[in-house]
Amino acid sequence: MPDNAENPGKLPLPLEGIRVLDVTHIVAGPFCSVVLADMGAEVIKVERPVTGERGRANGPFVEGPDGARSSARFLGINRNKKSISLDLRDPRCKAALLNMVRVSDVLLDNFGPGALERLGLGYQELKQVNPGIIYASITGYGDSDGLRGPYSDWPANNPSVQAMGGWMEVTGDPNGAPQMVGDNLGDSVPGVWAALGVVLALETRRKTGQGQHVDMAMYDCMAAHTTSSMPYYQAVGENTGRARENMISAQITLKASDGYVVLAGAGAEEKWVALWPYVGRAELAEDTRYLGRGISGDFYFEQIVPAIEEWSQHLSKWEVARQLTEIGFSMGVVQNQADLDQCPQLTARNMIVDAGDMLGGSFRMIRTPIQLTACVDPPAVTPPQVGEHNQEVICGLGGLTAEELAQLQTDGVV
Repeated sequence: MPDNAENPGKLPLPLEGIRVLDVTHIVAGPFCSVVLADMGAEVIKVERPVTGERGRANGPFVEGPDGARSSARFLGINRNKKSISLDLRDPRCKAALLNMVRVSDVLLDNFGPGALERLGLGYQELKQVNPGIIYASITGYGDSDGLRGPYSDWPANNPSVQAMGGWMEVTGDPNGAPQMVGDNLGDSVPGVWAALGVVLALETRRKTGQGQHVDMAMYDCMAAHTTSSMPYYQAVGENTGRARENMISAQITLKASDGYVVLAGAGAEEKWVALWPYVGRAELAEDTRYLGRGISGDFYFEQIVPAIEEWSQHLSKWEVARQLTEIGFSMGVVQNQADLDQCPQLTARNMIVDAGDMLGGSFRMIRTPIQLTACVDPPAVTPPQVGEHNQEVICGLGGLTAEELAQLQTDGVV
């Protein structure tokens, strides 16, 4: 936790003093809890003994000098957290967790519909222990009384909710199969919404003293982000699909000598009037088709793009972006992960942090993008080893003695 004495004039992080029990795994839940941890919450991962949560086993791995290894994806979303290991099927471990619930603010769960309830640790049980607890669940399709639908028992993951939520239908080649967006947005988007839901529920508790169940469905989150395609359907009664006509106003991809750039917002005629003389094709400005009037998507991709690329393919992608930005276009360079890692803009905004790899080495990651300019900087504590904080947390908040913890260790349930 940042020490305000070392940051005179800076405010504390907003969630300082909030305790989160993080009973989650893989991506969606840990992404939610890393947002809360970056904003100052004390986040305690509750993991299975020995192996830890499933995300620790996901490659690729960072290798240590002694043969130990760490999951790269785990490292990226588990900084600033503590770890305890408990087999929640064991009544002693369950009792310890309930003791922690009594003195915590939030319990976060993404183990699927009814998973904790079957262990006697659902919201109805937890609120009897602590009426102020915020129980936040992330499931595929929602899991609370009165909000269950025909898909609520379905399992879900990133690809399935991208498909169900309408994203794949508008992504990919118009003549090919639907494609999902290439990263885990089906997990991280719900993670962000769950973090917001937790903060909003905490505010309601501040006003009323009462906790509640925050029921976050991955499907709901993905559907909510169809901010262009769904309004289009409501307006004209047609699906947008992946037709080329639907891409023009959003983006045209152009080849440069060393990669690609994206020209966005290409609809304004005056921009084309400025463009054609600039790229050495002034005569095209006299042809209304090259000003975007009454043409199909095919004309853009078969005539306009090649005409621009006669110029752009001889310049670097950064030079193409710079020059077209100067004449009024909104440009972007198609970057890869190596570009992001060395990006001067991200560096200037303190978006790259090194929280270590649990093996004594460094590991760079992108931090939560919330810039609270009056607050101390978010911490950058190395992700924990499985059960690293058992003694501190289980014997402290969990109420067990050192002897009782030792017996649990002997029994293999921590």
